Amino acid sequence: MGLERITRVKAALGLHFDCPVITVAGTNGKGSTCAFLESILLSSGYRVGCHMSPHLMHFNERARINGEDVKDGLLLEHFAAVEKARVSLVDAPTLTYFEFTTLAIMHLFSQSHLDVVILEVGMGGRLDAVNIVPADCAIVTSIDIDHADYLGSTREAIALEKAGIFRAGQIAVCGDPVAPQSLIDYAEQLGCDLWLQGRDFNFQGDKQQWAWAGRKKRFSGLGYPALRGANQILNASAVIAALMALHQRLPVSAQDIRNGFALVELPGRFQVLPGQPMVVLDVAHNPHAAATLAQGLDKMGYHPYTYAIFGAMADKDIEGVIKPLLGIVDFWFCTDLPTSRAASASALAQKLAELGVAVKNGEDGGIECYSDPATAYQKALSKAGEGDRIVIFGSFYTVAGVMAYRNNQAH
Repeated sequence: MGLERITRVKAALGLHFDCPVITVAGTNGKGSTCAFLESILLSSGYRVGCHMSPHLMHFNERARINGEDVKDGLLLEHFAAVEKARVSLVDAPTLTYFEFTTLAIMHLFSQSHLDVVILEVGMGGRLDAVNIVPADCAIVTSIDIDHADYLGSTREAIALEKAGIFRAGQIAVCGDPVAPQSLIDYAEQLGCDLWLQGRDFNFQGDKQQWAWAGRKKRFSGLGYPALRGANQILNASAVIAALMALHQRLPVSAQDIRNGFALVELPGRFQVLPGQPMVVLDVAHNPHAAATLAQGLDKMGYHPYTYAIFGAMADKDIEGVIKPLLGIVDFWFCTDLPTSRAASASALAQKLAELGVAVKNGEDGGIECYSDPATAYQKALSKAGEGDRIVIFGSFYTVAGVMAYRNNQAH
């Protein structure tokens, strides 16, 4: 972990931006926050570059210009530029997959005459490849325990790593309603223009609409964002704060904000597919995200049975991810995933059994193991009744496996 190698290649490329850069870090909600920003800024007529990771189905999802995934040919030109810069250096450094591809996408954006660039952090913040570019506005969405081996085992330690994207004198926004003191202290030390949820801005809502207020500005009668899920309003609130802080450089109107929230799309975030049985896709892969998923499922009304297709990485807090869903899921279909980082289906089944889920298959629930998400999904479809629902979660790989199968069936 470190930015020395990638910084050398960045210098060789002569990489810099002439437009505002918004960097987004956080345990959960990064992708949604980037999607909200992109959607509102596009509604305002700006030329927008958006880098997000990981991708679900195609690598090109990581690089979007004006709401469209960048085509292979253009990406390859910038891969070539990065490699040329890298090998030109004495004692040429090696770059990781994420470092190399992020650098190529940044290089593409820097040469695309954009009005604004949005960069999603991969992991943490301080030492993430994205952090080689100074952010004019840095947003930390939520802070919870994840990647503890790298980022620390307390919210205070993790918050400090994520606050590493803040820059002296620039805008810093924290969407977490209980911002750790370490983040606040660090922002103040840097002289940031710090916007805190609950202090500098807040929101309130009823079933029909919501309102936002912050620093001499109010928006009322806002429609709920097109992205579903219990935490989306927290993310949306932080996005408005960031845009208000940036208003002199990137003015947006109330109507642009409304349109942006109404038109936003992001696959795999509490994505409910039409038809029967109901299918819910969610990339939730840590306890905080799983608890939010459980809240969302809880609010959906009655379903006789809920089937879960569950695959997860071995380094995750698997027990913490399972626990919020124990009272909701009736049948657990555990699946292997196509990566060496994944926990095996049998290891997940064992964890479920330890938490008291009956291994015996029957009407009262049970656990089954499958070799891939598509097979698990086919089995769930064959068992589920019309009023039932199937929830696919635990990893980007789990969701992508089912999405790929559904897309193949549709063609």
